[in-house]
Amino acid sequence: MSSRLRLLLACLASAVIVVPLGWMWWSSLLPDTYSVVDMGYVDLGSGPAPAGAPGHNAMDSRATSIRTLRADPARPADVRVDLVARRETFELASGRRVDGYTLNGGSPGPTIRAQQGDQVEVRLDNANVPDGITLHWHGIDVPNSMDGVAGVTQDAILAGDSFTYRYVADQVGTYWYHSHQLSHEQVRRGLLGAVVVVPKNADPEILDVPALVHLYDGLRTVNGEEGDVSVDAAPGSIARVRVINTDNGPMTVWVSGSGYRILAVDGTDVNEATPVKGKGTLVTAGGRADIEIVVPDGGARVELGGSTALLLGPGASELPADTAPTGVVDLLTYGSPAPLGFDPKTATRRFEYVVGRRPGFHDGRPGLWWTVNGHMFPDVPMFTVAEGDVVRMRIENNSGDVHPMHLHGHHAVVLRRDGVPATGSPWWVDSLNVRDGESYDVAFVADNPGIWMDHCHNLPHAAEGLVAHLMYAGFTTPFMIGGTAANHPE
Repeated sequence: MSSRLRLLLACLASAVIVVPLGWMWWSSLLPDTYSVVDMGYVDLGSGPAPAGAPGHNAMDSRATSIRTLRADPARPADVRVDLVARRETFELASGRRVDGYTLNGGSPGPTIRAQQGDQVEVRLDNANVPDGITLHWHGIDVPNSMDGVAGVTQDAILAGDSFTYRYVADQVGTYWYHSHQLSHEQVRRGLLGAVVVVPKNADPEILDVPALVHLYDGLRTVNGEEGDVSVDAAPGSIARVRVINTDNGPMTVWVSGSGYRILAVDGTDVNEATPVKGKGTLVTAGGRADIEIVVPDGGARVELGGSTALLLGPGASELPADTAPTGVVDLLTYGSPAPLGFDPKTATRRFEYVVGRRPGFHDGRPGLWWTVNGHMFPDVPMFTVAEGDVVRMRIENNSGDVHPMHLHGHHAVVLRRDGVPATGSPWWVDSLNVRDGESYDVAFVADNPGIWMDHCHNLPHAAEGLVAHLMYAGFTTPFMIGGTAANHPE
């Protein structure tokens, strides 16, 4: 074979490799500015196209802007909070210094408390956060324009600007707020806080204790404090501990020195909660669990992941910590059945959300990336519904890692796990821990119009493309990813 022919064959072989790689690299590049409405492909969930729905296009003049989806602007606020966000070095209660972000000079930010039915108004000022900020109301099914997702429901609030959030706190429960602009960085470094909504007839004798757990530079804290945190609690008193997991992975909670009951999950009460002893409660990333403890004479320790605890009662500091339990409460069977308020068997739409992983390019970067239904971001499904639809979704994880899946604006009820039907209390979630190899069937009613994120709440995973959206036909958004506001929700 001549040297010229060998050279030609070598060039052809190189082209066979380089040209497809070059095309994959080029096709993965994201535009500087785009609308989430235009990304991916429409998935109707095997249901009919909604009657009179506009096209899948941000510029469709027939669509209604999500700006119209808001609380009554004329109603005066019952709860008013002013928050100022800063990029700064701050001190935890222990004196340890953290380079991050603050709300009103500290982190976590102030706990926002409201009674059921209150109109909540929160003004957020950005003093100097250079990348802009937002606030997402995690687990609270707010009107879509108040959801706080940069580039989807609003522009990021740039330094020197402000934005006012208004919503009715009609859901009793435990929630939290956090930035949804560059969330994988800003949440980790301090832009977060707790929200507690109590019924108007709340029992004043019950000790109500938020326990917001967060890692600062790898250090686990409770309500911003290092180590064990003591709470005054008289023996015989009843404590409701509101555990909030703000980190990227699941956390097991258990109680040393006492049994307990799981009163609520993700802001929804458990029907006929039963005593738990010798087992833990798994709280996924972004999730919450309210547990009830009757404080014994010797006190009790609420173990939060095993590295820190909430100490209830005067003797709790002397109480040895129980070792982590080998099992956790199975919420598929915990409690007793109760009406759902709708029939999942009459589902209008049935969606698949299959999480996988494969090599490829994401915005020009080679790597091993997450996929949704076999597609890499941004070629992911736009789950499209009409208001009033009964929706079923099967979430399956074949990716090799655990994923805490979080749907904005809605709560879904778990119907099955790995094909096994739920038999306990209705297990309502907004943040669902889906382990590798697991599948869940969930259902909800499409009763909160807008454009909603449906993503993994291990926030680096979301930044790596594990994001889809739920879109109501007939609505669009004027906001864009990128653009002059530099919107980057993950």
